[in-house]
Amino acid sequence: MQPVVQIRGLTKRFGEREVLRGLDLEVPAGVCFGVLGPNGAGKTTTLRALLGLSPGTGGEVKVFGLPIPAEGRAVRARCGVVPQADNLDPDFTVIENLQVYARYFGLGADAIRERLRELLAFVELSDRATAPIATLSGGMKRRLTIARALINSPELIILDEPTTGLDPQVRRMIWARLRALREQGKTLLLTTHYMDEAERLCDELVIVDNGKVLERGSPRDLIRKHVEPEVLEVHGAAERARAVLAASNGARIEELGDTYYCYTRDARALLATLEQHRELTFLHRPTNLEDVFLRLTGHELRD
Repeated sequence: MQPVVQIRGLTKRFGEREVLRGLDLEVPAGVCFGVLGPNGAGKTTTLRALLGLSPGTGGEVKVFGLPIPAEGRAVRARCGVVPQADNLDPDFTVIENLQVYARYFGLGADAIRERLRELLAFVELSDRATAPIATLSGGMKRRLTIARALINSPELIILDEPTTGLDPQVRRMIWARLRALREQGKTLLLTTHYMDEAERLCDELVIVDNGKVLERGSPRDLIRKHVEPEVLEVHGAAERARAVLAASNGARIEELGDTYYCYTRDARALLATLEQHRELTFLHRPTNLEDVFLRLTGHELRD
């Protein structure tokens, strides 16, 4: 089956600044595909390029086999987009926001009425249909933005950090809705800074930095490939922690601020040692996608 998204050698310059540096990307149909990276890595620029909203400086982009930006209008008609920030019209009610957007796709009155009923039920906003936007919580606005992106029954749904700033209950509700969309055969393209979100939702993902793809694979495969299965996070007296961890055999140790991260394939001996040092506090956990992300992109802060 032809990939939904095909990007070859994509470059993008803003003046002297090169944001994308020969980026390659393929997104299969019917999956949730993640694009992860630090701030400024080129994630949003890539999404805008594949929609034809900000064409690349060089390279090739195809969506549904159609060239971008030449066929950008036709491609956008088959896509749904959830932007980073909600851009709902504050002068309209919940249902009016959806009605206005639906008219852009040429849907008839009867089709719009039925479609809006389905979407409001899907995001659990049926009882708020006539509510002004100003009365909605942040989570309700985010759910409405997702409903709006589904108006045209899109084949490809692009989600740019869809759950940023939301509480755990709303995040889990949105995750459930996104999984339901994938089960319907939709293709989801997701950017997120929440590594747990990527682990739960993504069938496959890429990690990008400095405008290039660093690594690609399923979350589980990337964890297995790049980090040990266990990690101990150790806090407390720095000199004592350093001495205790230095005695561990075969462990990989990273220091970040006042915390030592000790990556190992068998933590039993080190756990027994740490139990004897009450001045140290520690957390023992399985490694996860965040550990992979930090190992590949580094610990320095990004603007």
